[in-house]
Amino acid sequence: MKTCLAFDFGLKRIGVAVGNTGIRQAQPLTIIEEATNEGRFKVLAQLLAQWQPALCIVGLPRHPDGAEHEMTIRCRRFANQLHGRFGVETVLVDERYSSAILSQRRGERIDDQAAAVILQQYFDDYAPS
Repeated sequence: MKTCLAFDFGLKRIGVAVGNTGIRQAQPLTIIEEATNEGRFKVLAQLLAQWQPALCIVGLPRHPDGAEHEMTIRCRRFANQLHGRFGVETVLVDERYSSAILSQRRGERIDDQAAAVILQQYFDDYAPS
């Protein structure tokens, strides 16, 4: 059984969720709201030290037709930084429809819940059984 952390990367906030490969059920964990990259990576370092994940999942946004855009590039960069700085295996998961699942909660901070949707999608569609 391996612990997984998932991230819904945004320019202002990063949603974080946790789950494991045994139970295969994602849970919202926290929202990182640090203003600087240095602050964000400090919090990320603490989370990674605490949870010791075997795998990190990063949501990869795309246009509905699958085309990439600016945030796609930023999310790839974030995933590469997670891998490079912390040496943890990182997987990108298409998150095109995760926002639609939570769209009725406008105005709420749902970044951690979005990360849980991304992680659950990984468990359901990508993770080896």
